[in-house]
Amino acid sequence: MRSTAGSTTPTGTARRPEPSGRVRRFGPAQRMVHRATGWLMLLVLATAACLYFAPLAQFVGRRDLVAAVHEWSGVCLPVPLLLGLLSREFRADLRRLNRFAVYDRQWLRAVRQRRKSPQARPAGKFNAGQKIYAGWIAGAVLVMMFTGLLMWFIGLLPSVSRTSAIFVHDILAWVIAVVLIGHLRKAYRDPEARLGMRTGYVSRSWAARHHSRWLREDAPEGAGDEADGT
Repeated sequence: MRSTAGSTTPTGTARRPEPSGRVRRFGPAQRMVHRATGWLMLLVLATAACLYFAPLAQFVGRRDLVAAVHEWSGVCLPVPLLLGLLSREFRADLRRLNRFAVYDRQWLRAVRQRRKSPQARPAGKFNAGQKIYAGWIAGAVLVMMFTGLLMWFIGLLPSVSRTSAIFVHDILAWVIAVVLIGHLRKAYRDPEARLGMRTGYVSRSWAARHHSRWLREDAPEGAGDEADGT
């Protein structure tokens, strides 16, 4: 029996049976990377707020400690992702996020036209919005780390002034905060998606409604019709 395209489990590998009516969306590696990265990001933003806003800085105090926590939590942001690369399932999800399919363009057109039916918004395991968000936040974190290091180690790159690094760092921090609020708002409005990230499993009906292409791509050979409900 051959492996299907996009499959995260080698042929012949035993897997724990799925609960009735549910489908496995994320393994332990994906969930731990998401959780650790999320907590580090919140820590970075919280400490940044304590450094940026004078009333908060006065209330919290111990500016040197807060600055140290901010700097090291920022440096550690890529660590969960790097550790996640040890997982085959996590690497498979990264490949999915990095691949833009034809139906992803259809999903974006439907968003622009405000069409919300599942037929108008086909998606694989990740929809086009999630792919764009993942790529954007990864790039933003790299820029934040680079500008933060320039501010931390004065003279690291003499051709770039510290004032310029501070300006880019501050502006991008505000943008990240706004985007993360949007991300949390979307998650709050979709309890099934949160359940998938918390337990690893989602209902098959939710997957068929929001990620129908994913069920088709990951279905065992000969089971495509069953995944489509025919």
